[in-house]
Amino acid sequence: MSQRTLHSLFKPKSVAIIGASNGKNRAGNVVMRNLLSGGFSGPIMPVTPKYEAVLGVLAYPNIEALPLKPDLAIICTAASRVPAIVERLAQFGCKVAIINASGMAMQTDDEGNNLLELTRQYAKRYGMRILGPNSLGMMLPNLGLNASLAHTTALPGKIAFVSQSAAICTTVLDWANNKGIGFSSFISLGDATDIDFDELLDFLGRDSRTNAILLYVDSINEKRHFLSAARAASRNKPILVIKSGRSLEGSTAAKLHTGGIGGNDAVYEAAFRRAGMLRVNDLVELFAAVETLAHSTPLLGERLAILTNGGGPAVLALDQLMLRGGKPAALDEETIQALNKILPNTWSGQNPVDIGGDSDAQRYEQCLEILMSADVADAILVLHSPSALGDSVEIAKRITSVIENNPRRNRVNILTNWSGEDSAYRARKHFNKAGVPTYRTPEGAVGAFMHMVEYRRNQKLLQEVPQSIPDNIPTDAQLARQRLCEALSKNRKVLETHESSAILAAYGLNTIETHFATTAQEAADIAEHIGYPVALKVQSPDIHHKSDVHGVMLNLTTQADVLHAAEAIVSRVHSLNEHATIEGLIVQKMALTAGAQEIRVAVINDPVFGPAILLGEGGSEWQPSTDASVALPPLNMTLARYMVIQALKTHKLKDRHLPLGLNMNALCVMLTQISHLIIDCPEIAGLDLNPVLCAGEQITLLDVNIQLQESAADNPNRLAICPYPKELEEYATLKNGLQIMLRPILPEDEPKHLAFDNSLSDEDRYKRYFGVRSKMTHEEMAVLTQIDYAREMAFIATAKGEDGDDITLGAIRASIDPDNTEAEFAMAVRSDHQGIGLGKLLLEKLITYYKANDTEVLTGFTMFENRNMASLAKSLGFTVTFDMEEHLIKMDMQLKPTQT
Repeated sequence: MSQRTLHSLFKPKSVAIIGASNGKNRAGNVVMRNLLSGGFSGPIMPVTPKYEAVLGVLAYPNIEALPLKPDLAIICTAASRVPAIVERLAQFGCKVAIINASGMAMQTDDEGNNLLELTRQYAKRYGMRILGPNSLGMMLPNLGLNASLAHTTALPGKIAFVSQSAAICTTVLDWANNKGIGFSSFISLGDATDIDFDELLDFLGRDSRTNAILLYVDSINEKRHFLSAARAASRNKPILVIKSGRSLEGSTAAKLHTGGIGGNDAVYEAAFRRAGMLRVNDLVELFAAVETLAHSTPLLGERLAILTNGGGPAVLALDQLMLRGGKPAALDEETIQALNKILPNTWSGQNPVDIGGDSDAQRYEQCLEILMSADVADAILVLHSPSALGDSVEIAKRITSVIENNPRRNRVNILTNWSGEDSAYRARKHFNKAGVPTYRTPEGAVGAFMHMVEYRRNQKLLQEVPQSIPDNIPTDAQLARQRLCEALSKNRKVLETHESSAILAAYGLNTIETHFATTAQEAADIAEHIGYPVALKVQSPDIHHKSDVHGVMLNLTTQADVLHAAEAIVSRVHSLNEHATIEGLIVQKMALTAGAQEIRVAVINDPVFGPAILLGEGGSEWQPSTDASVALPPLNMTLARYMVIQALKTHKLKDRHLPLGLNMNALCVMLTQISHLIIDCPEIAGLDLNPVLCAGEQITLLDVNIQLQESAADNPNRLAICPYPKELEEYATLKNGLQIMLRPILPEDEPKHLAFDNSLSDEDRYKRYFGVRSKMTHEEMAVLTQIDYAREMAFIATAKGEDGDDITLGAIRASIDPDNTEAEFAMAVRSDHQGIGLGKLLLEKLITYYKANDTEVLTGFTMFENRNMASLAKSLGFTVTFDMEEHLIKMDMQLKPTQT
């Protein structure tokens, strides 16, 4: 994968059309027409042996006859001819090809070779990139490039659109053109056999011409690359995603459409949320969100004021706001007094500001001026219902005039909804031209506003500092894995509660006291030993939910009860399922359930994103997509809290407010420890804890089912998000005898990292940041501590302070380009701990890490004043050069031997 070759996709200087045609309905004719009408300034070169010229442009009989190597080629031929064309183009030196043909994955050539596989091999051999096959093409309106089969051209703008569906491309294009909304790039991915979402997100995330990114997704191929790229890009600009396949049937259809793997929709939802993207449910929502992104400034807060000439639409808007968890603005006394002076005394006196059905342009203008100037709202929704007393177009003009001239226009978002058809249509057209978001309904406007709010909340959540798990909670991966491997060696693929307790206890997860009996008498003896009351449950590999076959008896208080219950259970199970193998009986001490609440926690293995953690109500009947809140590991305390809040908000979990019910902290610790267990133990294929008894701070797992698998060789890659690499922790001793720990940075390190940064002397800060800079903000520190281990690394050195707490003494970090070619490092050591070998240890650790990572070059810059850094780098094998013009010292190390 190479971002360098993507440069040719986004900034091509010349284009060749293979299979160009003068035939009216041929793909090669449509593409030629689109290229010629777009205003592209580079050479457009048709290749066809059939015609001397295509649409008046001199044609070339074959690829070899082209006068120059094209940056971009569009292949408009039948699928059977594509592999040979790709091979010739790649040999000729073309950088990128767009393939329109469909169905290549299902076709073979005369020798039985798969056409798509053959095409891929040829392109890879010569380093050529492919967009498609089954791609509609792409448009770069800023370059006048329309290299597509679309029926119309996109307008220039600041939004990038990437879609796996060609039909969705043309629908969005039609709508956007009607609204006057433009695009920085418009890309049809097709089957994404080579260039995929992740590389495009990396490019568009850095593209200065793109302010927002829209994705239409059928399926994801590379989970980790996709989420890494999305997390990085969403820090800089909003990413909206519409995902097909919400239903099982839709998912199957999407799979057939792009040939991708069908994953669980709820897991997709969790993945999008975790990457800081915003999911919209349908095209209507997508269009509303595009409208907002195209025209609004970033939202600074959540308070919405509503200005209206009709009570009904305002109530609809307010209802929608409250249902979506929004925040209505509260008017202060000063604002109310200002409005009192210009409004009739019948006005609402609060938000929504109902200014009366007889309102004219002047009244709207004055009220909007007051609301924008007062610091009471972060956004204002202006509603207008048709009225004979106010010209709707004139009111729209006055509204845009206020927005343009108010000094707070960049601090307050304005949204509009002009109801009705003819007169409203002209007003909406005016808003479109003026760049003011406008919607057909009050609910649509509020929905678009709440998308902005949810995006903002998502970003804030991703920057929150997680609290640490209490020190007294164990995490013993060695013990857990040992027990799991023992079970696998005995060919056990499912572990029940009595076999799981030691594994779960290694992570501080408590099961109820549980014993296994092979006979009714043995069960009765165990009950006598552990004390009454007890529960008795059937143990059978053929029964997933014991209660469904009445295989559970509770509150047994005597030996006779246990013997009678055992016989009754066995006979009931056999009458319902005569072939069920009964291995024995499980005897459990009855849990004290008074005042406590039962919930369910599970781990499933999603075919796309790997392990996912589910949280919902107890019970045997549940569908992960509808009945559970889902999160991807790794979880920390903040992400676990977010998961619980999501579950409560969407009623997947109900807080019954029982005396000993749900305790947020205890729930978060349990979920975080389950996440650690799943990350550390690849032998666990699935996990079902049902029910889990929540009694305040005491959480007990009553029934456990662990499904096992042979540990896969690529264990780290089974997770969609790269977990904390614990294996990189190591201890070292400095020259002065101080013992330190070297380890990757964690989100929880933020407060200590801020203290470390503040401890640097003015001189050291100057050298580290290449100039004078103020203290770090929380947002900046979150970026430094919440890193994506898949594409950057930061090591810190910590030591115990006098109070026994860890202190950060030094840090080194490097971020890597998407091609894993070059990592650029920066380092700082606490001013009072310099000269004792700390810098050398940190730099050596980084070198070792990037060598193991197969990175080609490690590079760094420092100021002329920082000669010590340059000397250290030189002593470790860096090539040190002086850039007199920039007044910088450059340090380079070749990590991989150069290939001759």
